[in-house]
Amino acid sequence: MRQYAGYGTADETNERFKYLLSQGQTGLSTAFDLPTQMGYDVEEPITEGEVGKVGVHIGSLRDFETLFDGIPLDKISTSMTINATAATLYAMYLAVGRKQGVADDRVSGTTQNDILKEYVARGTYIYPPRQGLRLATDLIAFAAKTTPRFNAVSVSGYHVRDAGCSAAQEMAFAMSFAVAYIEDVLKKGLTIDEFAPRISWIFNTHNDFFEEIAKYRALRRMWATMLKERYGATNPKSMMLRTHTQTGGSTLTRQQAEVNIVRAAYQGLAAVLGGVQSLALSCYDEAHALPTEFAQELALRTQQIIAHETGVTNVTDPLGGSWYIEKLTDELEARANEILGVIESEGGAVDAIESGRMQAMVGDAAYQYQREIEEGRRVIVGVNAFEQTVKKDADKIRPFDVDTNKVRAEQMKRNAEVRKNRDNAGVEATLSRLKDAARDESVNLLGPILEAVEAYATTGEIATGLKEVFGAYGDVMSEI
Repeated sequence: MRQYAGYGTADETNERFKYLLSQGQTGLSTAFDLPTQMGYDVEEPITEGEVGKVGVHIGSLRDFETLFDGIPLDKISTSMTINATAATLYAMYLAVGRKQGVADDRVSGTTQNDILKEYVARGTYIYPPRQGLRLATDLIAFAAKTTPRFNAVSVSGYHVRDAGCSAAQEMAFAMSFAVAYIEDVLKKGLTIDEFAPRISWIFNTHNDFFEEIAKYRALRRMWATMLKERYGATNPKSMMLRTHTQTGGSTLTRQQAEVNIVRAAYQGLAAVLGGVQSLALSCYDEAHALPTEFAQELALRTQQIIAHETGVTNVTDPLGGSWYIEKLTDELEARANEILGVIESEGGAVDAIESGRMQAMVGDAAYQYQREIEEGRRVIVGVNAFEQTVKKDADKIRPFDVDTNKVRAEQMKRNAEVRKNRDNAGVEATLSRLKDAARDESVNLLGPILEAVEAYATTGEIATGLKEVFGAYGDVMSEI
């Protein structure tokens, strides 16, 4: 049970982390703000209004030390939703563990590190797709040797689903991303069983209860078949689809927001019946703002009811054998494999991203879904049917707000202190070595990045250095 948390400064998020752990949460899940995700230091004008807004801001290793102060990294597993700067944040996590006296091979957690879905669904990329792929797979290869308890990638169907695609597309797109990572890591000289056991996943649970249960069953079959038959995996752990699930953020409504509590509960139940290993519920007030502490606690309590009161965790695959579930499982697997075949026939995920094909498929599905709502063919309670007539939502929801100007000013002071106290010449030397390494595709970039992190180079300085070599990426859809 790991509720998604993070906002403002590292001190504030550390406090929220400790609160959630005190309430019975069993792992941490970290949200980072957009400047951190996109490799900007707070001094950049583009960060104004965004520092600490949708997650915690991380300027340097100093902030990571604060973020995990009093949280032992050999006992607590942390998931980090970070992609373009995943290698940098992973290096910081490793460095904090070392400062705590935790050996690298005892550190456990997950970096999302699924950069390919960023080009399709979220947009928090920095470099062109092939350079982004290199960074992602360098991290996977490095972690396989250095941090065997760490999941170096969490392949995501979640974000493409929230962007509007269907369940079958979510499955197929995620599998195509995984194929791209596997193929690239194999080129780096690793065998499939050296890294596949630590490939993890994140999927999105939406409102169609039985379809979502069948989706997880079909995904497990697809993954096991692919790893065994295509890649020759022999380790059973390589063939396990170990997945985290977040209930559907895009299904939450501003109207009658309390009804989202019911939506998330049913979605969470479907995910558990489908056999997921890790779960987070989107909070009922998230359509208004960042979740309040109360909403976070309520979402956690909902999970605890599912786990401890319903009995659904007492048996594996409890709906296996149901004619309807088995039929849906077969149909979803067949549709997903068909879509995956189309992507692979066009060269695979990277080619489909560069051509805009994958983005267009998501856009078409989102358009059709929205039309169904607007024409009344798909009922959304409180939106196009059963509208509220008594009270206004504004009377009941008190959105959680972050003073981004204050957070930005505080972070500027932190960064200034870091730059004042570090060896700036040494930092420049590490950044120079990082850029040299980036020019040589045979070099794994995690070593140079870790060196820069431990010298207290900032997130922005590392990203800028790599950008000087890799270049920056524009949106292919705007060109099309």
